[in-house]
Amino acid sequence: MDPALFMRRHWQRRPLRVAGAFAGLDWPITRAQLFAWAGRDDVESRVVQRHGPRWEVRHGPLARKALPPVSRPGWTLLVQGVDLQHPAARALLERFRFLPDARLDDVMVSWASDGGGVGPHLDSYDVFLVQVQGRRRWRIGPVAQPRLKPGLPLKILDGFVPEEEQVCEPGDLLYLPPGWGHDGIAEGDCMTASVGFRAPARDELAAELLARLGDAIEERGGGLYEDAGARPTTAPAWVPESLQRYAAAAVRRLVAEPQALNRALGEYLTEPKPRVWFESRPAATLRRGVTVTPASRMMYDMDHVYLNGESWRASGRDAELMRRLADRRVLDRAECASASRAARGLLLEWLRQGWLIDGSQP
Repeated sequence: MDPALFMRRHWQRRPLRVAGAFAGLDWPITRAQLFAWAGRDDVESRVVQRHGPRWEVRHGPLARKALPPVSRPGWTLLVQGVDLQHPAARALLERFRFLPDARLDDVMVSWASDGGGVGPHLDSYDVFLVQVQGRRRWRIGPVAQPRLKPGLPLKILDGFVPEEEQVCEPGDLLYLPPGWGHDGIAEGDCMTASVGFRAPARDELAAELLARLGDAIEERGGGLYEDAGARPTTAPAWVPESLQRYAAAAVRRLVAEPQALNRALGEYLTEPKPRVWFESRPAATLRRGVTVTPASRMMYDMDHVYLNGESWRASGRDAELMRRLADRRVLDRAECASASRAARGLLLEWLRQGWLIDGSQP
């Protein structure tokens, strides 16, 4: 389906199943690799098992001997951020860049034994489910007033009534908007890749941006509250109205500069994930071009370029090159050579920090 048609008809509106959307998909990631990643402390993972009406959840790192036997039915291993571990998952994520990077999150891959799943649940974000191995039966339906089963380690819907069922074969795609209940059950062992999206809550986003704006103002400094000429008070516990007005003006000042607010947003959106770190590298050159590392988040707006939670002013030819790097994730040798001395110095610094890779092959 044409992306524009999909966005108009389905995005955040209604589910869509596309049979054979990824027909012939080369998926080299094996069950053994997933099990190995689950044993690492820099990879987020969890195991979900069902024992009749009871559910059990264990979080990683999980050694192989801590995982149930593959022959045991009814269990699932979920591994987050697989796009940072394998180029095949990163290539899958790239297929969804008709949506802004500010919304794209990661690729989670789940392996389930026969009958495995995580129960009927809701997501607060959009998700594309790509069946890469085996078969999974999905029961889906809208949930107007969600109720959760009490006393469980998972947010499982109580009284979920599906509207339809879909069986996904290898290469099939299922899109689900927020607010649609879904319950995926493996028919035989199977593997599913979930392309998830970021959807920050309004209050959480406001709190994060205000904190960042406050830090920036604290670095610049500012005047102190003054109440010269105030009269003696007979109610010492009363909060002065002048101080309330001063506080309100201070908050308005935080958000009064659109450029400062945009910069705080860009830095927040490109902040690396908690389990991500970068290894510094020895001095490199730009003779082979550069590639943005998979773990790096790079975006831009009208005034700034953002990379891994930091921002730089950019204009003219250099801004054009940096935006191209963010969109394409690569710059070739000629493009690097055309940058100004300051921009080349910045690219070299990003190489040393491990944010870029030497060479223009992704």
